[in-house]
Amino acid sequence: MIGAGIFALIGQVAEFAGSAVPWAFLAAAVVVAFSSYSYIRYSSTNPSSGGIAMLLKAAYGPGVVAGTFSLFMYVSMVLAEGLLARTFGTYLLRPFDMQGSAVWVAALAVAAIVAAATVNLVGNTVVESAVTVTAVVKLVGIAVMAVAGIAATGISALPRSLSGNDQPSSSHGWWGFLAGVALCILAYKGFTTITNQGDDIRDPQRNIARSIVIAIGVCTLIYLLLAVAVAGSLSVPEILRARDYALAEAAAPLFGPAGVWLTVGIAIVATVSGLVASLFAVSRLYDMLRDMGQVPGLPDSVTRQSLLITSALAIGTATAFDLGRIAALGAMLYLSMDIAIHWGMIRHLRCDVDIKLWVPAGAIALDLLVLVPFVVMVFRTNPTTLAITVAVAVVIALAQWITVRHRTPARG
Repeated sequence: MIGAGIFALIGQVAEFAGSAVPWAFLAAAVVVAFSSYSYIRYSSTNPSSGGIAMLLKAAYGPGVVAGTFSLFMYVSMVLAEGLLARTFGTYLLRPFDMQGSAVWVAALAVAAIVAAATVNLVGNTVVESAVTVTAVVKLVGIAVMAVAGIAATGISALPRSLSGNDQPSSSHGWWGFLAGVALCILAYKGFTTITNQGDDIRDPQRNIARSIVIAIGVCTLIYLLLAVAVAGSLSVPEILRARDYALAEAAAPLFGPAGVWLTVGIAIVATVSGLVASLFAVSRLYDMLRDMGQVPGLPDSVTRQSLLITSALAIGTATAFDLGRIAALGAMLYLSMDIAIHWGMIRHLRCDVDIKLWVPAGAIALDLLVLVPFVVMVFRTNPTTLAITVAVAVVIALAQWITVRHRTPARG
């Protein structure tokens, strides 16, 4: 779950939240804690490789609504893969001062996706081994960076980093802070992929919940420490100037050139391992949607269709959009889907799954609390991104309406 999102998102969040970046990550953890409840309760009761898609199908039936929001989730995951890939390219080019090259960033992003897809094509055993090893390296590396960053800035600087008293506050006020929280949620949403592993997890009724809670807790601690370290090393204007590679920029004054290379190395491991794991999980989600008749497939002669389709879409995303636009699109689609999940639990599944209604209701309220300001801020600062999001949502909904109308009875 801990991946490259944190490498790219700190700078994006600072654009909205200013010096309150650490508090934005902490607030996002609260939102995600409420949000995870519905996923935990349903997936523990009905574990499967479909996870979210099966939850939406159970809540809304195999129709337009379930298909639309399932595809919102799928597209947000593909966007996350584009984010990982572009982060890989940006950080790899940072030591050569070429991180601003749109051509090279896109080329390296494509190379990263192709490499991750190739690893997945080799087989599940290789994927499991690679993900396990790189996950350990990634976790240890990011944790060391966080702790070392705090130590380098000095423990006495911790209150200053958290308060931001010597930093310019965001000109967007509370709306900007809440919009920043919406972006921070992207760094945590990896917990949803755990729900797609119900068929593979031993004792899923118990271990799905445990895995999600531990993942969110560890992420919260590490993200908060990293955000504080960056805020202690760089001013807000400096973070904004290096918003796509803020962690590498923060490492320079703290640890010198060696620190930059170390950060780049950890970012490469994090992004590549994240891509390998994400392509595996998202491809399984596409398989489930195809089995449900919600998405098309390739001719039967083509093997590993879902992996090829997902990889191609990720390449398209990584080459078409920059990091800021990818993050914004992903946040709006994910939060919309998340609201549908919780409403489905309250409205349709409360008799089938043992839940406390106030928790998903609170999750909806918190999602709206951050989504509405984010949409407003995107409309003010980058209306094209909002227009693209609306267009994607409309295309998905129309495609699902057409698909359902022409679905064969066997799949209906």
